[in-house]
Amino acid sequence: MAMIQPIDGHSVSAADAQLARVDSEGSQGHPYRLHLLSAMGPDSARDLADAVHLFCSIYGRHPGLIELALVNCPAGPVRNWLMQASDAYERERLYLVRLTAAVGPLPSTPGAAETEATLVAQRHAIETLAKSERRGCALGAATALMADWPAVRAILDRAADRMGMAKPAMVLPDVPSIVAVIADGADSMAAERALGFGGQQLLLQNRGLFDLLEARAHARDDA
Repeated sequence: MAMIQPIDGHSVSAADAQLARVDSEGSQGHPYRLHLLSAMGPDSARDLADAVHLFCSIYGRHPGLIELALVNCPAGPVRNWLMQASDAYERERLYLVRLTAAVGPLPSTPGAAETEATLVAQRHAIETLAKSERRGCALGAATALMADWPAVRAILDRAADRMGMAKPAMVLPDVPSIVAVIADGADSMAAERALGFGGQQLLLQNRGLFDLLEARAHARDDA
């Protein structure tokens, strides 16, 4: 696997860099995600329902990011991993769709047109990453999504708990499999750069979605 040289002088693998990127730029530390996990006030159910609906708008559709990435992926270890990830993520997608139906309608919020425009732009950005012809870009987005999803899943599970809804086991690719597939897919500096770009942009979309959810919650409070 190609190696990169961070500021402190110690070389790290492309996989290490990707996982560190998820830790630092992913959803886990977003303040509004942490708020949703701990909120107990009268508006918490509404805010959780809003999160479920918006994440479903981005990730509840089929084909999704991983299925689109498979279209241009040649036979080999990366394609095999994507196929396994697609099968595993389908369980998450169906859970998200069922949960969206269970939480009821999308909470009424000022600026609905602006929200929809943002969601359309995010869906387009993710689709562009998935369909990129730059070797490594789609894999970067897919591995970032798999590594970041547990932070999103925690929000979905909190909403499911409030609804008394069963939570399916999460069977997404584990860290060792993500490390292994990045070793296969980032075997050149160009592929490594593309993988980093794809991962960074996917995480940007996820954090942007939490930014949007926070703005919508404030808009409802001010209405």
